[in-house]
Amino acid sequence: MFDQDISTAISASIAAMSLWEVAAVILALAYLLLAMREKISCWYAAFVSTTIYLFLFWDVSLLMESALQVFYLLMAVYGWWQWRNHRNQQDDLKIHRWSGKTHSIVIGATLILTLLIGYLLDHNTSAALPYLDSFTTLGAIVTTYMVTRKVLENWLYWIVVDGASIYLYLDRELYLTAVLFMLYLVLVVIGYFQWLAIFRKEKQQPDSAPQTMAAAQ
Repeated sequence: MFDQDISTAISASIAAMSLWEVAAVILALAYLLLAMREKISCWYAAFVSTTIYLFLFWDVSLLMESALQVFYLLMAVYGWWQWRNHRNQQDDLKIHRWSGKTHSIVIGATLILTLLIGYLLDHNTSAALPYLDSFTTLGAIVTTYMVTRKVLENWLYWIVVDGASIYLYLDRELYLTAVLFMLYLVLVVIGYFQWLAIFRKEKQQPDSAPQTMAAAQ
């Protein structure tokens, strides 16, 4: 009975989708697939998709979600600028890792802000699941920045953020969006291993340079 209710809700959500929403979903998927391949065009897809979502969320009175889209727009421009200005330089903006200390600071700060903002929302608004909502929002902000800087672990962060988002959307009966994020989970795992292979390949290149120079001498 429960599965039938979910199936019915998903069908109803699909039927209610506007062409703009369909376009936004397709472009959001395009962004992720292009980012996995380090294609700078991923930021064009992100910008257009986010612009559509900004108006869609505003139209249904999801004001905080609309505000988050403004951040995504800025990150799309920043990410495009970063990737464009570094792609032809000797010291290219390459996939790299953060140190354990950096991860500890980022995760710690995110959790502290989650508790603070969640508490304020819980005691001053009628927000549903304020702590989880705060966590997914802050997590998305941090992880999006990591993508612009080509930090390898961004994909691992996305696994946590998207996983939490699935529960959030299921709780709010946004079943179609939850299904989309389930697909995201599969793609981010693939993305991680693709970037990991590139990271290992690029890491070996500097080691071969001195040997080549020595051989030439």
